[in-house]
Amino acid sequence: MAQVTVQVNGKPYSVGCEDGQERHLIEIAKLFDQQVRQVSQDVGNLGETRLFLMGALLLADEMADLKLRLQHIQGELTRLQGDQSRTEVKAVAALENAAKRIEKIAAG
Repeated sequence: MAQVTVQVNGKPYSVGCEDGQERHLIEIAKLFDQQVRQVSQDVGNLGETRLFLMGALLLADEMADLKLRLQHIQGELTRLQGDQSRTEVKAVAALENAAKRIEKIAAG
């Protein structure tokens, strides 16, 4: 297990992670640090625990919003794929009909 030191609100924290995940941990710690610093600027010093809690809740809220948007996008994608399939079926039928008409004209 790897150990990484991250900075949150100007303080270092040693955190363990799986080997190879160090860079990812550093990046998500930066996101958390930005959120915590923003909360601190907006509401003042709440104490470390409350400040971290507010930062985590705001990030969780953002994640919930993104999950909801993803669900809507996936639903829209499914709908569009269905529309595409129906359009392809109609196009094949139209081409087959046109081919039959052309064969009829050529034979006649």
